[in-house]
Amino acid sequence: MKDAETALDTIAAISTPPGRGGIGIVRLSGPRAAEIAAQLVALRQPMEHAHARLADVLDPEDAEGARIDEAMVTYFAGPHSYTGDDLVEIASHGSPVVLNLLLRRAMELGARLAEPGEFTQRAFLAGKLDLTQAEAVRDLIDAQTLTQARQAASQMGGALSRRVQPVKQSLVELIALMEAGIDFAEDDVEVTAQAEIARRIHKLDPPLAALEATFQRGRLVHDGMTLAIVGRPNAGKSSLFNRLAERERAIVTATPGTTRDLVTERISLEGIPLELVDTAGLREACEEAEQMGVARSREALAEAALVLVVLDATQPLNDEERGLLADVAGRPALVAINKCDLAGSDAVKADLKAAELAGIAALQTSALTGEGIGALRERIVQLATGGAAAEPGMLTSLRHQQAIATARSALRDAAKANESGIPHEMILMDLYRALWALDSLTGQTTPDDILNLIFSTFCIGK
Repeated sequence: MKDAETALDTIAAISTPPGRGGIGIVRLSGPRAAEIAAQLVALRQPMEHAHARLADVLDPEDAEGARIDEAMVTYFAGPHSYTGDDLVEIASHGSPVVLNLLLRRAMELGARLAEPGEFTQRAFLAGKLDLTQAEAVRDLIDAQTLTQARQAASQMGGALSRRVQPVKQSLVELIALMEAGIDFAEDDVEVTAQAEIARRIHKLDPPLAALEATFQRGRLVHDGMTLAIVGRPNAGKSSLFNRLAERERAIVTATPGTTRDLVTERISLEGIPLELVDTAGLREACEEAEQMGVARSREALAEAALVLVVLDATQPLNDEERGLLADVAGRPALVAINKCDLAGSDAVKADLKAAELAGIAALQTSALTGEGIGALRERIVQLATGGAAAEPGMLTSLRHQQAIATARSALRDAAKANESGIPHEMILMDLYRALWALDSLTGQTTPDDILNLIFSTFCIGK
């Protein structure tokens, strides 16, 4: 956070990615943004709030002021801007030379270089965004799938804040009720009954529990997962890898041991970013290169969040595969019985039985014909999400989840304290702890908020 004096600075930065492009934008925000922008370019019309104006970018080293570019200047007067301050965006052609010229000139005229995220930080400090919305700005920029972008846009629109706000409001009302009973007992304000406190605390947990349950899928959409495809040589791992990736990414031959190193590809399954890792076949290798590949495969197997064990239905299980099934038992794993189009039913049943004994879900696939690939995709998503459905306002980061978990823990402590007949002052400590946890998501609740609610509700000061 910036102190008050620093927050009055006018800041400037190039807001478009480094490199050349059709358009590049220099952004200024602060009390002198319009004044500095007017000296950076020759405006053809005076700036007006929320209107774009054509302007010329002049060569500062040319005595006659020759034009080196044409720009579009958009001005937003504070507080009706993204940052809450006066804000100007100068959109020129995306030449690094021109953009750097504008930025250097802005700094010579009194602006300072903005720090990372400072425009959004000013928006938060001005009350334009809460913390979850500010984080969503970053998430939208970093989005690699359409689902990630949709989720970030939902958060920017306040979806998470809207889910938290009713709980927070009810919590503030309970705190105000109890504070009033303590502070104004002599004014005939009744102390809140134990049963009423219990009822109100009990109503707060279900929506928080439902919100916390969204973390598994929300985190997956936000961060993604790694899926290691493992098995014996020539079981069809690379072919299944290509089917899931929907392109010929890994080399496939009939010769066992073709894959010597890890091959990775990032895909999206129902909006969940998934990094596929095709590994070398697990077996006792003689050649040094294959030995190294097998070692890396075992490392990938150990590090992956999900494991897909590929069995060759045309070959009986060997000791290496039985050991592999035992190793992944208890982990998030699936078994793909591949080449089912070439194998007899007895062989497939034997593999299904082996997977069942290991406690791992199995399904039949054929990388050659595509049989079972759709079902495999669905099972991977189910395994990754635990069956959790997508919904608005999901928790997407560990910080979000910890805040909700802390609030729920504090409410449980408050409920136990109330049940034990502990004085209200002590119960309030737990309730405030829950409120502060929710504040870390939606923004700070000041003592004035609670004080105002006390007076408006209880007509104190008669």
